[in-house]
Amino acid sequence: MSTNLLKGKKGIIFGALNEQSIAWKVAERAYEEGAEFLLTNAPVAMRMGEINKLAEKCNTEVIPADATKVEDLENLLNAAKEKFGGVDFILHSIGMSPNVRKGKKYTDLNYNYYNTTLDVSAISLHKLLQTAMKLDAINEWGSVVALTYIAAQRIFPDYGDMADAKSLLESIARGMGYHYGVKKKVRVNTVSQSPTMTTAGSGVGGFDAFMNYAEDMSPLGNAPALDCANYCITLFSDLTKYVTMQNLFHDGGFSKTGVSEKVMDKFRNE
Repeated sequence: MSTNLLKGKKGIIFGALNEQSIAWKVAERAYEEGAEFLLTNAPVAMRMGEINKLAEKCNTEVIPADATKVEDLENLLNAAKEKFGGVDFILHSIGMSPNVRKGKKYTDLNYNYYNTTLDVSAISLHKLLQTAMKLDAINEWGSVVALTYIAAQRIFPDYGDMADAKSLLESIARGMGYHYGVKKKVRVNTVSQSPTMTTAGSGVGGFDAFMNYAEDMSPLGNAPALDCANYCITLFSDLTKYVTMQNLFHDGGFSKTGVSEKVMDKFRNE
């Protein structure tokens, strides 16, 4: 149900690949709440996905951009400025690890792949925000949200070098959140979501088993993608104007639970 929470807001949404994507759900909800926005993804990802179908549904257009290339980001942000005058919100939903995709263990990383993981999954946020600041592309009191995961704080062996990327992503959000806040009251936050069955998530080894574990550990259970989208919408809205530089857990309580009775029951000798 729409409450027009984002009526009049303009934005950019990175990373919608298919209907499993959290970014896809965010786009649908933002449109329902009255926002206008551009959709973008890397050209290679766009060939794999169905983003044009989403664009039609949300009455918008798709501008391809490789978030690791400053020139692409400049083109995207200039297009947004031309269309909207400036943007009020951005979703950074970008993550990819060649090491994870190829089954490389954390103790046997390919360092060229490692650099790619960090560039795509984390440094792209810095490039985006630095470019936006130089172009003055984000309006005062704008909001930037990047999606992250608790592997930035805790070890999950099969998550590999993506854990390092998420740690860096959260640090960049704090650093740029400070500087962009001082400069133009733009807030930057990360949302640490429950394990979610997206195309990227399902590529992590043992993902099904871990989703079951997280479900049993979380008092409220795993947070679905749609609820994560709803949370992002509140962060784009004026209801959260003074929330910035935060890593916000949206995980049903997983991050604050030491152990649950359900998990303990599996180890009890009856």
